[in-house]
Amino acid sequence: MSALILIRGLPGSGKTTLAKKLLQQDNTVHFEADMFFTSKKGEYLFQANRLPQAHQWCIRKTRQALKQKQRVIVSNTFTRQSEMQPYLDMVHDTGCELTVYVTTGTWPSVHQVPAEVIKKMRARWESYPTETVLHDIDIGQ
Repeated sequence: MSALILIRGLPGSGKTTLAKKLLQQDNTVHFEADMFFTSKKGEYLFQANRLPQAHQWCIRKTRQALKQKQRVIVSNTFTRQSEMQPYLDMVHDTGCELTVYVTTGTWPSVHQVPAEVIKKMRARWESYPTETVLHDIDIGQ
């Protein structure tokens, strides 16, 4: 059976680190909007005006993988429940198992997200009823 794991958190909180740890299981794939901005050479080239496309790409890749009965990890900030809704709809449509993690680490953002942007994200944060909060030690970074 397919499964969907959503990892939420502010920039620098350990989302990708946790995703990489969870990827060690068979038949598991990982997607995040940041992948859309990473070139084949590994260069990160963020373009704010393309962020909606990046999220649509992530949603499309997740839907395809769930149809193939894969275990899917999606790590994005997901500051609001509405940002998770397309994924929650997939859970409803496919009947897959859902797990939601929140990472709370405070490491420097690898993509140099400005502190003011992170502050705004923190201010609009909405909790999800069944999320599991993971702290630095739980992530093991």
